[in-house]
Parts: sequence; structure tokens; C-alpha cells
Amino acid sequence: MSHSYSDGRSLNSSPNATFEQILEARLSRRGLLKGAAALAAVSALPLSLGACATTGLRREGRLGFSGITVSTADAVRVPAGYSAKVLYAWGDPVGHPSGSPAFRQDAGNSAAEQALQAGMHHDGIHYFPLPYGSENSVNGLLVMNHEYTDDGLLHSDGFADWSAEKVRKAQNAHGCSVIEVRAAADGQWEVVRPSRYARRITAATPMRIAGPAAGSAGMKTAADPAGTEVLGTFNNCAHGYTPWGSYLTCEENWNTYFTNSGTLTADHRRNGVSAKGRGYRWNEFDERFDAGKHPNETNRHGWVVEFDPYDPQSQPVKRTALGRFSHEGAWPATANDGRLVIYMGDDRVFEYIYKFVSRDAWNRKDRNANRNILDHGTLYVAKFSDDGSGEWLPLVHGRGALTAANGFADQADVLIRTRAAGDAVGATKMDRPEWIAVHPATNEVYCTLTNNSQRGAKDRPATDRANPRASNVFGQIIRWREAGNDPAGMKFEWDLFAVAGDAQHPDAERRGNIKGDSFGSPDGLWFDDGGLLWIQTDVSTSTLNKGHYERLGNNMMLAADIKTGEIRRFLTGPNGAEVTGVVTTPDGKTMFINIQHPGETSSERNDPKNPKLVSSWPDGPAGGRPRSATVVIRKNDGGIIGT
Repeated sequence: MSHSYSDGRSLNSSPNATFEQILEARLSRRGLLKGAAALAAVSALPLSLGACATTGLRREGRLGFSGITVSTADAVRVPAGYSAKVLYAWGDPVGHPSGSPAFRQDAGNSAAEQALQAGMHHDGIHYFPLPYGSENSVNGLLVMNHEYTDDGLLHSDGFADWSAEKVRKAQNAHGCSVIEVRAAADGQWEVVRPSRYARRITAATPMRIAGPAAGSAGMKTAADPAGTEVLGTFNNCAHGYTPWGSYLTCEENWNTYFTNSGTLTADHRRNGVSAKGRGYRWNEFDERFDAGKHPNETNRHGWVVEFDPYDPQSQPVKRTALGRFSHEGAWPATANDGRLVIYMGDDRVFEYIYKFVSRDAWNRKDRNANRNILDHGTLYVAKFSDDGSGEWLPLVHGRGALTAANGFADQADVLIRTRAAGDAVGATKMDRPEWIAVHPATNEVYCTLTNNSQRGAKDRPATDRANPRASNVFGQIIRWREAGNDPAGMKFEWDLFAVAGDAQHPDAERRGNIKGDSFGSPDGLWFDDGGLLWIQTDVSTSTLNKGHYERLGNNMMLAADIKTGEIRRFLTGPNGAEVTGVVTTPDGKTMFINIQHPGETSSERNDPKNPKLVSSWPDGPAGGRPRSATVVIRKNDGGIIGT
């Protein structure tokens, strides 16, 4: 989600129809024009698939702030009448009862200390009120992901004198944080230290494997011949949660941590495992990251992981029924009959959108009865048709192309090779599906398609007259309504909510159709309880360097009124940073967001001894290394955010 790995070459060479081809066919049936007029044609799409009823909303989702200008300032900027303050930055103590080591700006913290501190590169985040079942808006648990590491910042001398200790420190800077937070009488928030809830989950935390793939042949290794337990979670990007109060952390670019000293398998290639890896060098002191020696170890990563933030002793569980791919998130909805639905995007160019539908309804009265809900159900992949309809294709062994004769041994094999299963059933290729948000009243589903710079390139699918552009650097937001407004429905209707772009761009095909403030590369996406849609952007440094975004400045967060389609810019981030992760307290008066990788440039990971940084946020020029951090946003008058 945050760094260039998600924007790399396509791994999907299947002949399935692309989103651009389908939308072109749909719109061309309406007799739309060729060339640059295509974007105007997209604007002709309806902004609603139906009446957006607001019944069931806690408040009306109307924009009540003045949009701010673009920025290149090394700061977090919010509208007049709001304040933004750093709460929890990389290296800050988590508040674990066993100790709270302070962050050292000289990068001198040990691996053991890092295991008790905030990890690097904050991403997805969720607020859980204390106690469980309450709507407490002044005391709760914040749970967040730490996606990856920059070794030029993590260690004082980068990869010099690489050692087992440095690998352990890097692994301990991955995973998740659970921190307790509370607001004082004056409304200012703080991390509670110590707290019995405080916890770090890392790339070395033992985890149970559950669901159809648990114990299967593909999950067994020399270290775990039963195939039921694995060490760690890493590259945790977006997230999810369940209505019974558990957290879902999602493994995205897990493949980049592996090397292969032997022969790459077809599955390794399909999932982006390479001979040399992407420079993490864990394999040098943790042999399981050499896929040549341990080919099945790769199968044990790329899952959704569930754990209970209210129980610091609970073991995280990898839920294999939800499939294995580059999980961007896991977004919940409740079906009309009470079953749980989880929507998921595969954040890679030309990959797919999925949903999981549980076999059983979740129990609203007995939390423990939901412990294994995510182990039983059906995984589906989306197919978008050229008439604006769509369907969910089941990924079930023995149905259609998913047979032993076609190379799928059993259901475990289908789930381990989810991408290949999507290829086989004919799912629709998409432009990097990322965060998904479900409207709290209408059940409309929105998904960010961040960008696809390969669109129209040599030997890649082309675009044409009625569709998003060749070399799609700005992206779009798609939405759909399930049949009967039931998240468990097997059919849906879809359209585009917004085609992103720069309204002042000299190239007409780069302008988009946004009603309001310009933006590009939509990534984070979240509905508040009033129905405001919050949009966060992740423009990579490489894209910025090509000049497409010269008028849009730093990454930002915006809010959209989906009734009118108006979008206003609410926040701009520091230099080189991604704006990601957003949630509010139940009363809507406090918002938490994450600022990831401030100061990052495209050369940073390539030269960890001398990272070329463009930011000193949040500690300032005298503070030393830039740090990802969680930021608290409040309205100065104590009102509801965004209104």
C-alpha cells in the first residue's frame, strides 16, 4: 500500500477481461465519444445507483468545513477550527507492564526494546471502546498495523555489519500495536502507560493456522510438520474488524521478504517471490525466508490474521478460509440473515476483488460463540459485466474449473493459490484494489482502485475511448450495490463514484471528473457513522518525480458527501508521507489517523547508510529521524469531526 512494491509489475498474465475493457464496452453501448472526451463520458455516469437513504445513520453526512489548499509543507494541516496532535510515534513505548523503553533518536534501541515499542510505518487503525460492549469515547484501545521497515532509519548504520540482532529488530518493528488511550478532562488524549492491554505482535509471534488450509500438505514445513502453527505476521497493510470486537490484520506484500536459492515454483512466480527478494535480508539469519530451502513457508503468509485486543494473552489466528493474496484489508458487513461478509482487495495491478460469506450467522449475545465464524464459509471473486451488472464467482473446489483435473488438489489448494483460482474462474482484472468501505445505512460498497501505470503499456491491456486513461496514474473509486441490498447477494450493479485527477492538468485525460478538490491515487477509504466518505491518498515518490502531481502537493485526506458527490480536502500530510488509516470514537468527536513514512524518497531503501530524507516530521529538524505516527484530530469547539 505504501511503498513501491505495490506498484510493481503485474503478476497476472491470465486472459481475463480487464475493468477498462468492460467499462468501455458498457459506455460505448451508449454511443459515447472517443479520445479525451472519454472522461466527460465517465462524468455522465450516475452518481448514485439508487436513492441513498439515510435511515439508520447516527447523523447526517454533510460537509461542514471549508476545504484546505494543497501543500508542500512538512506538517499535518487541517481546516480552521481543528487541531491535530501526535499521539504515538515509531519507537514510543507501547506501555507493556514488563517495561517501557524510551525511543533513541540515534537508532540505538535493541531488538528487545523494539519489541516493547511502536513499530515502523503505521497503517490501518481501529478504535475499540473500553470496556467491551460500551460506546466509551474517552477511553479505549487503539490497534494499528506496522507495515514495513526502512533499515536506513531503523539501524544507525543500515545494513553494515548485518547480524541476527538486526534481523530480530527489523522483525520486531513489524506487526501490530495494541495501546490503551484516554482523554483527559480538557479533551487531550494520551497513551496509558502501563496498561494491562498493551501488546506488540511481531514477525516472530507464534500464530495458529485455522480453516480449510490448516494441516494441509501445502502448509507443512520441517519446523512445523503438522502445518498448524506459524511464526509471525508482516507487511500488515490495511485492516478490518469484526462486530464481536476482534481485529483483523492483513498481510499484503509478504512475498518481498523471501529469497529463493533454488527453483522458483509457479506459485512463487504468481505471487511475486523472486530469487533475490527485495532487500530485507532476513534469510541470512532466519533460514525460513529462503523459499528454495523451505518452499512451503511462503504458503503460510498472505492471510488475514484475527486476534482479540481485549485479551492480551490470546493467540493470533491466520484465517485461511479468507484466501491468500496481497490483502489490502478485510471490511465487514452483516448479511440480511445475520451471516458475516468480509470484502477484500488484492493490491496488485490487474488483480481481483473478493468477498467471504460465513456459513453461520454471528451471535450478537455470546461473543465466544463467534470464535470460529471465519473458518467456515465461501470465498468469492468479482466479475464485472459490460452492462453495469456483476456477479460473485465461488472459489470452491470441484466447481467449474477448480478441479483436480485442472491442477487444484482440494479446497486447501484453492485457498493457498487464490490468485490462480481467480484466474481459472474468469474474474475481472482491476487496477490495484485497495481499501473498501460499506455505507452504514445503504450497504453500498466503495473500493479505491489506486492506479495502474502499466495500463496500455507494451504487452499489457490497453485502454480506449470511454475509460480511465493509459498509464493510469490517478486511479478511481468504484462502487456497487448488492442485489436486494444484501451483502451476501450473488449479483450486483456497479458504477464509478469518481475518476481521480488534477482539474488543472494540461492533458485532458488527466483531469478526472471530481466535483470539488482534486486528488489522485485514492487508497484509504472509510465511512463514518454519519455517512461521510473519507478518502486518503498514497502517491508514490516515483509518480511524484514524473511531474503528474506537481499541482497537488503532498498526500492528503478528503471527505465526500455521497449524495451530492462533492469532495473537500480536509488534511494534508508531511513531505514524503502517506496519509493512511482513519477511525473516530463512537461519538464522532475524536479522529485518529496515521502518517506513514514521512521523508521517504525512492532512494531511501537503496541507500540505507545515507537515506535522502525530505522530512523531519514530527520531531522537527533538531529531533533527528522522521517517524511514522498516529495523530489525534479534534474540533476546537468539541463538535463532530467533518460537520
